[in-house]
Amino acid sequence: MKIHLIAIGDKMPRWVQEGYQEYARRMPSKCALKLVEISARHRGKNADIARITRDEGRAMLAAIPAGSRVIALEVKGKTWSTEDLSLQLDNWMGSGQDISLLVGGPEGLAQECRERADMLWSLSPLTLPHPLVRVVVAEQLYRALSILRNHPYHRG
Repeated sequence: MKIHLIAIGDKMPRWVQEGYQEYARRMPSKCALKLVEISARHRGKNADIARITRDEGRAMLAAIPAGSRVIALEVKGKTWSTEDLSLQLDNWMGSGQDISLLVGGPEGLAQECRERADMLWSLSPLTLPHPLVRVVVAEQLYRALSILRNHPYHRG
């Protein structure tokens, strides 16, 4: 199984790149985490944000591998504890189906992405900067896997 983290933005600060990579490299090949970056459209002074969000959403949908289960990261989605996430991860690995996690841009996800999703997942009721979401998701997936493997990383 592969987990495809499909996210808007391809020019992330170094701390985001390094934070994401730190946890992505810890994931085993049987549960590999792969980042797919979708270029953010230019947001000028008079930008049509609705059109930009729609275009970015269509690019995200095109990047979803065939047969993949789609989970959209959405503030109004279901919240999971880390232990709940470990159970989700165990189910996903058991299915053998690839997972695609969708992370929107500054204005969030396009409606088409939410509609395409098999599930909506909220990391927090707080609004998080979309670059930070990459790091948090990677770390939480690694932590969830450590719970499944009885690894001492998770001491909760």
